[in-house]
Amino acid sequence: MTIDGRQVTFTDEPNVLSVIRKANIDIPTLCYMKDLPIYGACRLCTVEDGRGRTFSSCSETPRDGMEIYTSTPKLMRYRKMILELLLASHCRDCTTCDKSGSCRLQELCNRLGVNRVRFENTKEQYELDTSSPSIIRDPNKCVLCGNCVRVCENIQGVNAIDFAYRGTDAMVTPAFNKKLAETDCVNCGQCRVVCPTGAITIHSNIDDVWDALADKDTKVICQVAPAVRVGLGDAFGLPTGSNVFGQMVTALHQLGFDQVYDTTYGADLTVIEEAKEAVERLNKNENLPIFTSCCPAWVKFCQTRYPDLAGHLSTCRSPQQMFGAVLKEYFKDETKNEGKKVVSVTIMPCTAKKDEIRRPTSWTNGEQDIDYALTTTEVAAMIRRAGIKFETLEESKADDPFELGSGGGVIFGVTGGVTEAVLRWIGGGTDGTISTCGVRGEEGMKEFTYKHGDLTLRGAVVSGLANAARLMDRIRAGEVDYQIVEVMACPRGCVMGGGQPVMGVDTAPQTDRINGLYNTDISYEIKASQDNPAVQALYEGLLKGREHELLHCPKVEK
Repeated sequence: MTIDGRQVTFTDEPNVLSVIRKANIDIPTLCYMKDLPIYGACRLCTVEDGRGRTFSSCSETPRDGMEIYTSTPKLMRYRKMILELLLASHCRDCTTCDKSGSCRLQELCNRLGVNRVRFENTKEQYELDTSSPSIIRDPNKCVLCGNCVRVCENIQGVNAIDFAYRGTDAMVTPAFNKKLAETDCVNCGQCRVVCPTGAITIHSNIDDVWDALADKDTKVICQVAPAVRVGLGDAFGLPTGSNVFGQMVTALHQLGFDQVYDTTYGADLTVIEEAKEAVERLNKNENLPIFTSCCPAWVKFCQTRYPDLAGHLSTCRSPQQMFGAVLKEYFKDETKNEGKKVVSVTIMPCTAKKDEIRRPTSWTNGEQDIDYALTTTEVAAMIRRAGIKFETLEESKADDPFELGSGGGVIFGVTGGVTEAVLRWIGGGTDGTISTCGVRGEEGMKEFTYKHGDLTLRGAVVSGLANAARLMDRIRAGEVDYQIVEVMACPRGCVMGGGQPVMGVDTAPQTDRINGLYNTDISYEIKASQDNPAVQALYEGLLKGREHELLHCPKVEK
């Protein structure tokens, strides 16, 4: 086809918009996401053909011989009008919006020269929905692009929000105008990832942590999840997938954190406990398949949607919660806490972790182990506010005595990583068949078979809760036979969690982030969790006789 006078070849592109972008023309969009079904709501991608006909390029099939124009005066006026009308019913308190500076609507208005709004805002103003511990909804900033609705329905299969009413009264809301916390929302935050404005943002705990850091009578400790190290650099313009853990430790110390630890250590504990539980169930041939329990969004989804299968969930806590319980117990010693109050903070790629720390099933002896869960995005904001030039920082190591983790713990942030780490425990190391048996790959649903001696282990690795639902239906119907099932709520795993920095339109950083974790695994001397001497010492010391108390979920009366 001819685009703006240039010949552009195309093969299997799904729409004209894809061909235009293939020609390196950045045509504006608000509602188009290549992983979501076509919606065609915003009309910003409208183009003109040789006969003067205009149409939405995202919903038009490419045909041989088409003549397309992307920036005629008519189209420029049309797009400006669309943006002006959107702004006319949009909260424009941009300077106080969490999304300011990274808002797609703001970016397009600047780019297309929208410097005035001629129309009065007569839209009804709605109160913020702050009921969720993970995300905040501001209906006054919604542009009805439908991205959140489609990701919640098509990718996650949760359907916590949808369109309601018609015409100028249309809005995105939970059914019957319920608060988000009153729905089946699993707090995964994928709606926040695809929202182009400040209509859905992270429920921030930054101010609470600042207060703790400023208190001289408080010792603030933190642990950092594996996937954060390959996501934080994106917020500072570093190459996508760069392992910035060392610079992050330095930055966190500069912010005032007294101790900085690596949740990889907690992941090693999870591998050992979950592998033991899996082998025990295999030997007894009962309660199979075992479902991984590291992802709190998945755990809530399973308990809510498939209560009859929830008993298959591992009793193991997530790495965050295992390590949180260990740290709380460790710092009860006055020689360790120095007579100060201890505040425990986690830095996670996941918004659902904010909900997990509040669940009684994650507590020890009825007490909450972790005080605050921050996301990667929140920590990036703290670093910027403190004026720290992150890209110039020297590297530091995590603090003793929990600074050592294994490669198996590192790859927890990738879909299939939990299973691969467990197989390393079962196989006694990293024999060459583990990484090639089917656990690796970005697909939303994978099956694998692993053989070790007389043992043949069949399993499935799933990411994205809609994929999980399809698999659970097959398990419930008896159509498949597995011994282990790994599920991560976020597509491709924690590297693409709801709390990670969001890249540009249709930029796909997942492959670089995944490779970043696998490359980190390669650089680690210790590959299998059971070979971590620091973890071995913990089992012989603080954990001895208390493994179930500190590392497994307690039974809580409903």
